[in-house]
Amino acid sequence: MDIGTISLILLIGMLVLLAIGMPLGFASGFLAVVVMVLKFEPTLITDPFVHGANFDAWKMGEGTLTRRFGSGPMNILAQRLYGITTNYVLVSVPLFIFMATLLERSGIARDMYSSLQMWMSRTRGGIAVVTAIMAIVMAAMSGIIGGEVVLLGLIALPQMLRLGYDQNLAIGTICASGSLGTMIPPSIVLIFYGLITETSIHALFKAAFLPGFILAGAYIIYILWRTRRHPEQAPLPDPSPDDLTGTDKLVYGLALLSMIWAVVMGLMLLRGYYLGWSGGIEDDTGYVDQAYLTKAAITAGFLLFVCFFVVGPKVCGRAWQAGKGMVAPLMVVFVVLGSIYGGITGITEAAAMGSVAVLLLIIARGEFSFNLLTEASMRTFKSTGTIIWVTLGATALAGAYTIAGGPTYVANLITGYDLPTMGVLLVMMVIFLFLGAFMDWTGIVLLVMPVFLPIVLKLPINELGLTGGLPSEQMVRIWFGILFCVNMQVSFLSPPFGPAAFYLKSVAPPHISLPDIFRGFLPFIGIQILILTLVLCVPQVTTVFL
Repeated sequence: MDIGTISLILLIGMLVLLAIGMPLGFASGFLAVVVMVLKFEPTLITDPFVHGANFDAWKMGEGTLTRRFGSGPMNILAQRLYGITTNYVLVSVPLFIFMATLLERSGIARDMYSSLQMWMSRTRGGIAVVTAIMAIVMAAMSGIIGGEVVLLGLIALPQMLRLGYDQNLAIGTICASGSLGTMIPPSIVLIFYGLITETSIHALFKAAFLPGFILAGAYIIYILWRTRRHPEQAPLPDPSPDDLTGTDKLVYGLALLSMIWAVVMGLMLLRGYYLGWSGGIEDDTGYVDQAYLTKAAITAGFLLFVCFFVVGPKVCGRAWQAGKGMVAPLMVVFVVLGSIYGGITGITEAAAMGSVAVLLLIIARGEFSFNLLTEASMRTFKSTGTIIWVTLGATALAGAYTIAGGPTYVANLITGYDLPTMGVLLVMMVIFLFLGAFMDWTGIVLLVMPVFLPIVLKLPINELGLTGGLPSEQMVRIWFGILFCVNMQVSFLSPPFGPAAFYLKSVAPPHISLPDIFRGFLPFIGIQILILTLVLCVPQVTTVFL
């Protein structure tokens, strides 16, 4: 059977199976078998009883698939499945999920929200801004979106509604900010993209840093602009004796930063002397030589002098009370992203260190229990199992379609219209946005990326974007991955099946309906499309830190 007919059957079959409620992993696996049979041995469908009761003939087989078990296309497909499931980086996915579930069940996030609220309470729209900042920090800790939206819905939504915030503003802020885990490293979407396309995940994390924070900054700017244009949508809370003045915030902020940095320098000093005395490092390094240790000692001593003799112990104590809720989350961010960007560990090791760090913080806070550990582990097993099944099914389908010649067919179909480079990219963006409204991101990256990326790599590099293109094929891979992530950011809010809406609905008050939630998304979807246009037209925004 020709590949055009197979493609049509595959499209209709996927829509029908998803419409009747079959899980994506099983639907993809079933269609992978259908594609292989239609392409290489259609007699299994057209004349399945060709051998009758002759079992010896059945064992030998006559077609490409059944002639010799495990050879030909089946062998290629098996190697592909084995390669994706044995990739070491895949281990980081359950570790990041485990870290997110621990954070969701501990009081770390609530303390962070309380600290941020104390600093922003007298700013119009401050509670919404606090929610966005909290989402940014949580995204930088775990890269998971479902738990963030649920947690923000439990903590921030009741607070904003109680203070009289506009319902649409509160809903949009929570879900848009809570979905930033797709963009801000360590994003699981980027990890899967890197696995499928054989692109450096470390480079993807660096490339996503600026676009992710531009998107987050755009949310905050929009919140501040909207609340100043419509003050009734974000009333200021009644004044309280505990409110911090502008001077208090400045002094407390400097004191808190001085204390934290003094502790960091002290730890680096102890580390350096320990390694020097124990002979733990033989190579030259800037972190144990005498010059560095002297600078660390002077810096720590100066900061301690400022804290205790300039600012004063009482002010430092009040500063610590105002900001201590931010210390634990920032420690986790430092452990995870610091180890990755600093080149100390790989992605998987950083995920493991982050999970251990969160677990130790929970123990230190006195919140640990075996019930908490069991619940977090069970949710991790369930989420990981779902992802693995989708990965197996979608990888099988993508592999079968590739072996059947699908990518070449789609490439010829798209390029056959003689579209300009930007036209081809726009068609892909529309397809991503359409699929994102109906499918999970895991299925899209596993099914569509093996088809689209080869087409993008064949486009003239100097015609990508509107500002001069990119310097190499590797940069094109990285840029297209960031484009995909921004598309998936839109898909998390897109009706009718935007997952962020269902996550929030599970914890929202009964009077908030799904149409109400999707209505609150509209301006934030506009912001996401604006940032998508920026990344599409100015690819260099993804290469700043590379």
